[in-house]
Amino acid sequence: MPAAIIDGKKISQKIRDEIKQRAKTLFEKTGIVPTLAVILAGDDPASLSYVTAKEKALEEAGMGSRDIRLPGSVTQAELLALIAGLNTDEKIHGILVQLPLPKHINEDLIITAIDPVKDVDGFHPVSVGNMVLGRQGFLPCTPHGILVLLREIGIALSGTHAVIAGRSNIVGKPLANLLIRKETNATVTICHTGTRDLALHTLQADILIAAAGKPGLITGDMIRPGATVIDVGVNRIADSSKKNGYRLCGDVDYDSAVEKAAYITPVPGGVGPMTIAMLMQNLLEAAEGL
Repeated sequence: MPAAIIDGKKISQKIRDEIKQRAKTLFEKTGIVPTLAVILAGDDPASLSYVTAKEKALEEAGMGSRDIRLPGSVTQAELLALIAGLNTDEKIHGILVQLPLPKHINEDLIITAIDPVKDVDGFHPVSVGNMVLGRQGFLPCTPHGILVLLREIGIALSGTHAVIAGRSNIVGKPLANLLIRKETNATVTICHTGTRDLALHTLQADILIAAAGKPGLITGDMIRPGATVIDVGVNRIADSSKKNGYRLCGDVDYDSAVEKAAYITPVPGGVGPMTIAMLMQNLLEAAEGL
């Protein structure tokens, strides 16, 4: 029997509806509109698409955004000065710098310049430290969204073996940390470019997360029958049959994987919508002062 499709759009909409109601209540009680400053440097098409989707979601939830578009030639000093101003702006509750930045700018320096209380992406070293120590703070949006997806479809994580293909600071590493927390209680294996036999590990996974940024990395013969497969990859593949000249695919070969897995996320429509929902939740909590 083919895998059940995990509908990230439907689950994320449920969360967004809850956030919209909370934002409305916050405004009625305090007059506060949770507002996100979105900084985009350069004209990368993918980044522009992501920013537009985030801003649309905020508007639909009755939340605000301040759209700041900068030329790719913006200097590091100019960007740091902008962030410093936003850090002290009481009308701004969250700051998001869309990555990647132009190559002449040090991304780590920019991320660290954001006040941790406005770090709704969860990338600041203070946020990462809070996550590792299990303290209250903003969780990175994609890893948190994956946990919520699993919870919403009724997957009991305690005692399961989760295998992650990918060790990025944005997905792989933080997700591993969240999965090994006592309240989650999974056993985690992280695979990467130095892993000698990837299939040896993926075939042991109860939950397999593909987050390596490599199209078709995980094929059906690498999946244990009945496993849950979460595909984080979003890869653009040239396709002349498409109006925009490309198609999106994940890190999992969907057609073969769907015949082996019990549950699977599609690309698009799986993890992506959850990332935006978790960003909105972080912004709301920042405005609430949590």
